[in-house]
Amino acid sequence: MTTASEQSQGVEQIDPATSGLNAAKLTIRRLTQEDISAALAGGWRDLKAAPLYGLFFGLIYTLGGWAIAALLMATSLHYVVYPLITGFALVAPFIAAGCYEVSRRLERRLPLSWSAVLGSIFSSGGRELGWLALVSTFALIIWFDFAVFLFLMFFGLKVPTLMELVTLATTTPEGALFLVAGNLTGAVIAFFIFSITAVSAPLLMDRDVDFVTAMITSFKAVYDNPQPMISWAVMIGFLLLVCIATGLLLLPVILPLLGHATWHLYRRAIA
Repeated sequence: MTTASEQSQGVEQIDPATSGLNAAKLTIRRLTQEDISAALAGGWRDLKAAPLYGLFFGLIYTLGGWAIAALLMATSLHYVVYPLITGFALVAPFIAAGCYEVSRRLERRLPLSWSAVLGSIFSSGGRELGWLALVSTFALIIWFDFAVFLFLMFFGLKVPTLMELVTLATTTPEGALFLVAGNLTGAVIAFFIFSITAVSAPLLMDRDVDFVTAMITSFKAVYDNPQPMISWAVMIGFLLLVCIATGLLLLPVILPLLGHATWHLYRRAIA
C-alpha cells in the first residue's frame, strides 16, 4: 500500500505482480516541467562528459536514415520517404540504449569502456529490450501501411514525381488535406509508442523487469504526468523535425542528447 508520506509527495505505487508479472514493486513520481528541463540539462552534461559514445550511436542512426531514404528514392518510393523517416524515430529509443548505459555509469561513477557499454545492451535486459523493439517495429509497419493507404486514397495509383508531389501537397486543397491527415495519423501512432517507451527502455537496462511491465510502467508514468510528458514528446518531435529539415546532419548530436536526457527523466520518473 502507498504510505501517507508517499501520498503527500505525490508518488504512486505500482505492483506488476497484480497483473501476473513477476517483478519488483515500482514507484512512479509526479513530474513537473522543471524535471524535463533538468533531464535535458543532465543529458547535455553526459554528452559533454563522454561525447564519443553518443556520437557513435548517433552516427549509426544517421547512416541508417540516409540508407533508407536512398533506397526509397532509388526504387521510386519517394512518396513514403517523409513518413518512413519520421516513423524511423520510433526505433530511436533502442539505438540510444548505449547512451542509457553511459549515463548510468557516469551517475554511479563506474568506469567507461566500449566493451562495458556495448555488452550492457545484451546483458542488461537485452532480450526484453528486443521484445520492446519488436513492438515498436510492428508499429512502424502499421505507420508505413497507413502512409501508403493515405497516398493511394488521395492520389490514386499514378505515382507523381518528387517535384510533382511537393507541388500537389503544397498548392492544392487535396494535397493540404493529405498532409493534415497523414501528420495527424502519424502523431497518434507516435504518441502511443512514446507512451510505452518514454521510460521503458532505460528501465529495462537498469532493472530486472520484463518488457510488458516496462511498457505498463512507462504508460502509467505518461498517464500520471500528462503535461510534462506531452511537453517532452513535443520537444522530441520538434528536435527530430529540425534534424529532418537539415538532412539528418544534426542527428548525430540530437540522438545522444535525447538518449542521455531520457535516462535522467527515467531516474526522476521511477523511484
